[in-house]
Order: sequence, then structure tokens, then C-alpha cells
Amino acid sequence: MGCGAITMNEMNITSAQYIVSLSGENTGVQATIDGVEIGVPLDPANRHYAEIMRQVEAGTLTIQEAS
Repeated sequence: MGCGAITMNEMNITSAQYIVSLSGENTGVQATIDGVEIGVPLDPANRHYAEIMRQVEAGTLTIQEAS
């Protein structure tokens, strides 16, 4: 909206790794964003997930497989 809006590309994502369910299905991403570790759902409407995928598509971030 206004001039003071924060844009998604200001997120500093330093790590990302898939979270899997007991059945082995990817259910989210554990990511460090702006120095804070958070769980991010696999939801394109989620601003963190959208930015993770934007960076993956740009080739600047890789989501690691669950360990």
C-alpha cells in the first residue's frame, strides 16, 4: 500500500530444510529468516514460503532435504 511497506526481498534467509511427516511427506520448511528459526507451511499464500520459493527459483537458495 504505502511507501513504508516492507518488501519480501528484504528477508535474509540463511538456511532452509524440509520438515517431513512420519509418512515421509514434506509438510513444511524449517528456515532461518532474519536470524530467527521458524517453521514455514508449504502454502503459497504464506509470505515466508513465497519468498523462500522466489529465492529458490532465482537460484540464490536451496531447500535441503530432511535429515
